Amino acid sequence: MTWLQRASGHPIRVPIGVIGPREASQDQIAVGESVGAGLAAMGLVIVCGGREGVMEAVCRGAARHGGIAIGVLPDIDPQLANSHVTISLATGLGEARNAVIARAALALIAIGDSYGTLSEVALGLHFGKRVIGLAGAARIAGVRHSVSATEALTAVALHVLAAESV
Repeated sequence: MTWLQRASGHPIRVPIGVIGPREASQDQIAVGESVGAGLAAMGLVIVCGGREGVMEAVCRGAARHGGIAIGVLPDIDPQLANSHVTISLATGLGEARNAVIARAALALIAIGDSYGTLSEVALGLHFGKRVIGLAGAARIAGVRHSVSATEALTAVALHVLAAESV
């Protein structure tokens, strides 16, 4: 995605939200790492909740490939982010931070399922965002499901390329 540039020549770093539960299965952790690595390889920025589980896995995958992962924390202490977060935003908003993640992202990849993840999916759909489900994500209207990390990453890439304004 390096062709995405501002008039100044600086690249536009498009944020993609990756959402999922703190208490994730080993499969969801593996998928999260693959998604994080793939997004980093495409030059896309990750925005997530910045804590444990799927959030930590996606940040770890991005970090291993030189990517940027923004953690939007519910807390006021930036030190509570997982160790792979590049930029820690300590909002103090509690679960309301889910709206920040859903609004800031061009698209969302939901890995797994939890009440917090469901709220982010619902907010993303409400905001008109593309939501891609993976590895046990809720099967609700508006969520486009993928069978693999590769398929989800392809869907994100196509969505970024089709976006009228980023």
